[in-house]
Amino acid sequence: MKAKNSEISSSTSRNKVFPRLMTLPTVIILAVMTAYPLVFTVYYSFTNYVYGKKKGYSVVGLNNFFTLLKTPYFQQAIWNTVKFTIIGVILEIVIGLLVAVFVNSLKRGQKVMRVLLLLPYLLPTVTVALAWKMMLSSNYGIVNQVLETFHIPSHNWFMEIGTAFNTIIVIDVWQNVPFVFLMLYAVLQGVSQDQYEAARIDGANRWQIFWKITIPNIKGGIALCALLRTIDTFRVFDKVNILTGGGPANSTATITQYLYTYGIRNLKFGLGSAGAIIMTILVMILSIPYIRRVVK
Repeated sequence: MKAKNSEISSSTSRNKVFPRLMTLPTVIILAVMTAYPLVFTVYYSFTNYVYGKKKGYSVVGLNNFFTLLKTPYFQQAIWNTVKFTIIGVILEIVIGLLVAVFVNSLKRGQKVMRVLLLLPYLLPTVTVALAWKMMLSSNYGIVNQVLETFHIPSHNWFMEIGTAFNTIIVIDVWQNVPFVFLMLYAVLQGVSQDQYEAARIDGANRWQIFWKITIPNIKGGIALCALLRTIDTFRVFDKVNILTGGGPANSTATITQYLYTYGIRNLKFGLGSAGAIIMTILVMILSIPYIRRVVK
């Protein structure tokens, strides 16, 4: 009996060890690719490290953080990034939700609509930025040509303070609404049709059905979409760097674009690391409401 028990316990221990051994390579890769850079980013943020500098570097404490937070350009970049994130995420969630509800209500053509709506999201960000840059060009852009045809004043969309920021938001929303649509459409597929039928029998109209049935059933999916889009939008860089470079007059400067221009491109890794820490803290602050909703 004891021999059987020992065989069972040894077999159980082997069954526990084997999965751990199989996941060990993944854990090591994640530790090297994630934990190692994170630790050194935190460490370098407290130093004046400049890549390639022969004299080395020294620990400067919180000087990098104070320097960044006192810089007017960086303050403007923070405000622009927060504003861009809030406006962009709200528009993406609202438009994506409306599109998802509309496509889900179609009796025919849902597959075709899904494919067509996903095309903007499948395009690389650089391709999207360059395509819009050509279409909105002040010299040969098709948008200005159409406006002139209707005797509407044309604009230099990316070089005017009044239009540059809003134009980039429109482009970002255009590209990322399909992501929100796809996630919410998938959530809508799981909502029981019996609830809709019962509401119709009770005499509820479309607006009441939307607010009383659709929204309560997918609010977790909406919160998850908002969380993912907040994290991604806060890191916006490609479009800004290609279309405006942070101009005009820093009106479109973002945190990532600032850190690239004054930190990474100048090889000031200490300053860049401090900026990355500040950006991470801000993302966490903005994400707390969504995380609470998702956890609930």
